[in-house]
Amino acid sequence: MSGNIRFKNAISGTPQETPPIWFMRQAGRYHQHYQNLRKSHSFMELCKKPELAAQVALGPVEDFDFDVAILFSDILFPLEALGMGLEYTDSGPRLGWQLTTETFGQLRSKDEALPGLLFQKEAVVQTRKILPTTKSLIGFIGAPWTLFTYAVQGRHEGALISAKTQLFLFRRFCEILVPLLKDNIQAQLDGGAELVMLFDTAAGELSPSLFNSLVVPEIEKLIKGFRGRIGYYAKSVNDQHLSAKIFSDGSFAGLGFDHRWEIPNLLKTKMYSGFKQGSFDQALLFLEPEQFKIQLENYLKPFTNLSSKERASWVCGLGHGVLPRTPEQNIRTFITTVRKTFK
Repeated sequence: MSGNIRFKNAISGTPQETPPIWFMRQAGRYHQHYQNLRKSHSFMELCKKPELAAQVALGPVEDFDFDVAILFSDILFPLEALGMGLEYTDSGPRLGWQLTTETFGQLRSKDEALPGLLFQKEAVVQTRKILPTTKSLIGFIGAPWTLFTYAVQGRHEGALISAKTQLFLFRRFCEILVPLLKDNIQAQLDGGAELVMLFDTAAGELSPSLFNSLVVPEIEKLIKGFRGRIGYYAKSVNDQHLSAKIFSDGSFAGLGFDHRWEIPNLLKTKMYSGFKQGSFDQALLFLEPEQFKIQLENYLKPFTNLSSKERASWVCGLGHGVLPRTPEQNIRTFITTVRKTFK
């Protein structure tokens, strides 16, 4: 069976000396391999042509020896499939229209939308075909709240005033979106993904109480039937956001944490079930090489004070995704340093 033994051990909590390593956005704009492909193909082509998506996903695994490959795609494609349009411009993604009470009726049904997402399943299939059998492969989707903020505002930066003043639309939107996402998860798993990550980058813009009352019920619906097959990452949240039972009862395969969390503490306290992925500050990858090594060693030191059993569920990575123009050499240094430290 294909898959990375270190990653499988982290999911199951099996003690090991060396943690698996994967970064969000590890296949992206910082990487020369990606830049070379972009000379001949648009971002949309790289996502929607499965053979190209597979090549992009494979690139950083071959180059940097990451333990895990990630489906190369984008979280916004469900919105395009629902009929909202989508183009990628120099200033970022742009939807054709924004979700309001007046435009809600323009959304396609789940059955109409699903065919527009099946290219992601095929991209998983093609990636698995060319990926070494010793590497794991995961899929991903955007979480309901994050996709709602994009649908209403066209982006999820800022105070999210439009999204927060139209909360009454969220559950109505989820009646269409959540079944579509469930089918998309199943398609990616059927294509060969070992698990599917749920990315909720706008979650931390809500108070814990609003997150728990509004968003968590929709997440519970989404992951029902996929116990242990989905990971969850939410940006800028705290332990009050993640206080619901689903984050500690094994519903998720594991959780991702940004650089605001101290993962060694989470590993010792066993607050959450499954793997704990993260959480080196991605901005520190821009340091000069010698200063970067110092910061990385400081980050890793608390992990070295844990036994292999205590750090069994750690998946080493960044607090968020690799940023554009990140020096490739620091990526190499990160991976070699982690493996040398925990050999």
